[in-house]
Amino acid sequence: MADITARLPDGTEFAFWEREPVFDRTLHVDAGAANASDDNDGSEAAPFRTINRAAGLAEPGTRILIHGGIYRECVRPARGGENPERLISYEAFGDGPVVIRASEAVHSFMPSTGWRLKGRPGENQRAEGVRVWAHELDPDMFRGYNPFCAVNLLHDRLFIEYDKTDMTTYLNRRGCVFCDGRPLTQVALYRQLAERDDTYWVEANGQTVHFRLAGDDSPEGHRIEITVREQCFAPSVPGLAYIQLKGLVCEHAATGAPVPQRGAISCGRGHHWIIENCEVNWSNALAIDVGNECWHREVAEGQIIGHSVVRGCVIRDAGVCGIAGLFAEHMLIEDNIIEGTGWQRMELSWEAGGIKLHNSIGGLIRRNIFRNTFRADHLWLDCGNENTRITSNLFLNGIEQREAIFIECTKDGVNLIDNNVIWNVEGRFDPAKIPPEPGSSGWYKLRENEAVNGYGIYCEGTDRLIVAHNLIGRCRHSGYYAKPVGFRMGGWERGGTSRKAQILNNVFYDCGEAAIVFPTIDNVSEGNLFLCVQGGYLRVMYPQPETCLDLETWQAFNGFDLEGQLAWFGIELDEEAMAVRTFERHDSPFDAPGPPRHRALLRDPAQLHAVPAVPCVPGDYYGNPRPEGGAQPGPFVGWGAKRLRQA
Repeated sequence: MADITARLPDGTEFAFWEREPVFDRTLHVDAGAANASDDNDGSEAAPFRTINRAAGLAEPGTRILIHGGIYRECVRPARGGENPERLISYEAFGDGPVVIRASEAVHSFMPSTGWRLKGRPGENQRAEGVRVWAHELDPDMFRGYNPFCAVNLLHDRLFIEYDKTDMTTYLNRRGCVFCDGRPLTQVALYRQLAERDDTYWVEANGQTVHFRLAGDDSPEGHRIEITVREQCFAPSVPGLAYIQLKGLVCEHAATGAPVPQRGAISCGRGHHWIIENCEVNWSNALAIDVGNECWHREVAEGQIIGHSVVRGCVIRDAGVCGIAGLFAEHMLIEDNIIEGTGWQRMELSWEAGGIKLHNSIGGLIRRNIFRNTFRADHLWLDCGNENTRITSNLFLNGIEQREAIFIECTKDGVNLIDNNVIWNVEGRFDPAKIPPEPGSSGWYKLRENEAVNGYGIYCEGTDRLIVAHNLIGRCRHSGYYAKPVGFRMGGWERGGTSRKAQILNNVFYDCGEAAIVFPTIDNVSEGNLFLCVQGGYLRVMYPQPETCLDLETWQAFNGFDLEGQLAWFGIELDEEAMAVRTFERHDSPFDAPGPPRHRALLRDPAQLHAVPAVPCVPGDYYGNPRPEGGAQPGPFVGWGAKRLRQA
């Protein structure tokens, strides 16, 4: 039976390439074994101590089984596999978590002295009872890369809009300090340690860190770790292929803000990787890179980039970006959980997002959960995307977010966003939820409770996009918003018009300012359900003046949504239970005394009529076929309580 969730916008099926691998050699790594040694033969009875020892010996067809334990090294594969059957695989053995950690535990501490905690006269004078500790870094731990000597900003900075950007977090050091697995917050000035606990400060020469623990506790009895390596798993040579990672945990990578894109796990500009059931926790900037790393690198003739699989992974608390890829074609990104992205507040590096891909061609992004993304997009496809499908994903709880999905400057080919749930795109700076960091004035230098967009799907210069059968709810601004970009990329023949979009059979629920905002009437809107919307919730911006319409005038003046429906009942999404349900609401603003208004207003899901089917979206959120004669708006077949999936 064909997998209808794998059908791409052009009607072809995604090009799956995986095969059952055949291994003719197995190597064991077990750092916890009493007899472990890199001088052993790598058998289960005589395992290696380090993963790197096995990586140096592995040839195509080698399976490296890694036993449970903490491995404080950066794994550097020397070679890749040959084809889908002759991979080199790095797998957790199954006897406990395999944790590759880019940090080292430290144990020598002294009271911090010689620095002033009190501010200048008139500034913060709190210092009584504050206990600050110091640790002198051991140069031998760093092996040529000291992240405490380097700022977060890596190399390419020409695109930063300095007039809009608070540079504090960019200029913080890349090195992190962890207490019992949780990072302390870096401050820019020593005296800011007196303002809050669980913080640290780095001396100018990057050789000593000073930190203050919660409750002014002593570090004795706590596990204190400092980052000493940039990455956890990255090839020593670029372009390797057919490498598999299964069940590994990578933590504490001291990566810098992209670009270049250098993740805790790096495909190293290679192709045909499988990264499956892995975890990446607390990467300083980027968790996984799958593309060409940097747009300044020349792409050699015949070079293959992408064709990789990221499946079933959990990416937590990446400072800037979860998964990033330049020119990564035919990517399969499925069944991942990506949460807590963006805590570094570097969204104006323009490389921030749960997933950020450029030039995605023939890609399939499905069944992922994005949640609690902070000041970044859940998903951003930037420039030149063709025939990529985004389907059956959950985009939940964007915090101070521009938009959930951003499709930028995509002028050729068709891309499809279908059967997704986009829910609660706040788009507002609220210090009660996320207190501002010391020394940081905030995103776009925001004032308290100032609005910062908050779109469900946002398009700049993107043509021919299809948005079908999605549930888009509780967006501060608009469910769908598009604008043209006349000039974008040097050397391209034309700008993007944001025309020929097809907005079909979606449910727009409780969108704050508008459900749909078109730049011109040269687009299509049909079969949508507008639920609990108020005011001019349907808009066309040009030619000016902008028109702000209701469904009746949207139909009469533009011929849009002749099969559209207006209703007033509730939708509730329970993130903890991963469930969505509908319920009756009685607080309709259309109930005011006076002449009858909106006679088509529906109060019960059972009153909704079927809408024309969308041929390129034959299945629903779960992959179940839709009725051929017509379809229900939104991602599900049938209304009622729906189980989204286990968290």
